[in-house]
Amino acid sequence: MDSDPPVLQVDTWSTYLSFYGPYAGILLVLLALAAVVSASEAAFFSLSSDDRAFCRNSDDSAERRIMNLLDRPKRLLASLLIFNNLLNLAIVVIVTYLVWKLTQFDPTSGWVLASLTVVLTLTIVLFGEIIPKVYASQNSLSVARRTAPLVALASMLFRPLSLLLVSLTSVIDQRIRRRGYKVSMEELNQAVELTSSQSTQEERELIKGIVNFSNLTAKQAMRARVDITAFSETLTFTDLMAQISQSGYSRVPVYKASLDEIEGILYLKDLLPHLDGDDSFQWQTLIRPVFFIPETKKIDDLLQDFQKRRVHMAIVVDEYGGTRGLITLEDIIEEIFGDINDEFDEEEPIPFQRIDERTVLIEGKILLTDVCRVLNVDISYFDEVKGESESLGGLLLELFTRVPQTGDEVSYAGFTFKVLSADDKRIQHVEITQKEITQSASS
Repeated sequence: MDSDPPVLQVDTWSTYLSFYGPYAGILLVLLALAAVVSASEAAFFSLSSDDRAFCRNSDDSAERRIMNLLDRPKRLLASLLIFNNLLNLAIVVIVTYLVWKLTQFDPTSGWVLASLTVVLTLTIVLFGEIIPKVYASQNSLSVARRTAPLVALASMLFRPLSLLLVSLTSVIDQRIRRRGYKVSMEELNQAVELTSSQSTQEERELIKGIVNFSNLTAKQAMRARVDITAFSETLTFTDLMAQISQSGYSRVPVYKASLDEIEGILYLKDLLPHLDGDDSFQWQTLIRPVFFIPETKKIDDLLQDFQKRRVHMAIVVDEYGGTRGLITLEDIIEEIFGDINDEFDEEEPIPFQRIDERTVLIEGKILLTDVCRVLNVDISYFDEVKGESESLGGLLLELFTRVPQTGDEVSYAGFTFKVLSADDKRIQHVEITQKEITQSASS
């Protein structure tokens, strides 16, 4: 076939057909083979876990061959890539040779070769790569079953080269240290769900707390401004001691005129040497510096700051410097381990009550992260509609676009929220009902 045409100068269809016809047939075969190899590559490596399990337990020889090939994925991929590149190279060489014979060093041959390169590239990419891989990815198991004999033959023919490539890549992998692998929060939560049949509810909650820890901000874990216990610096020592006995806290913020002007933190242990003092004692001299943080600060970074500064409390401020809330070391730890109560904590009413599997009564002031845990959904479940809100009441204000009244209802993402009690300023109690049990929980 590689001999010159008998008489290239004679412009007859029979001469061109007799010379170029066999080459055209070879090119079509090579392009078809390249398409099959590309399709097999996509099919083999897009098989789902269910498809692989089916093939592994199947009695069919083709399906067992699929799993035998996938047992060595690197060698399989190397063989397919070698085969595919050889086919593409053969197509390019044959077409270039034919064009060269056709032009016979014509001055315009450069333009012909440039045009040929563009057309040939588009043809190989479209018909030899894109179309076969799109089809194979949608019909992975059937394509893998039909192409398994050809893939097995390619693996055997190119085994020496594939082994060489795999060995080289292994050496490179060993010399290059990976700095880390980024995994999305959704993938981590899905991984947690895979352990559901092998772990208890407490273990799953602990793992979820660890997974979500680095994604939480101080705003999500803080104690809201309305729940802060703080002392005015104008209090007399007698009044101060009276309020201390009622607060039950060992560290309390001290403010000047309002909570937006916090002067520092009073450690009650600093008062122990002065318990017998009178109103003339200047207890304000014992106030320690306060640690201010923005509400967007990640709590994993805040934990490191607590360790470096040797403090257990920080005041969360907004962009204008106003006090938004308070966060302690205990609040951070509770994001992983759940609520921690010591012997000095007073027993408080449970902030939510589960009526049945689909209905929960909960307070409006509860943080959305806690609401998500109660509802057994991901902490980002309401992110699209919550706006800047961090509590259940704030979420409902966003959903209603007004202050709702007792009895008002609104639905979102499979849940119905009914306001059980509310006043002109605050939503107090809410009934949350799941419309139907879905698998969106903890996704």
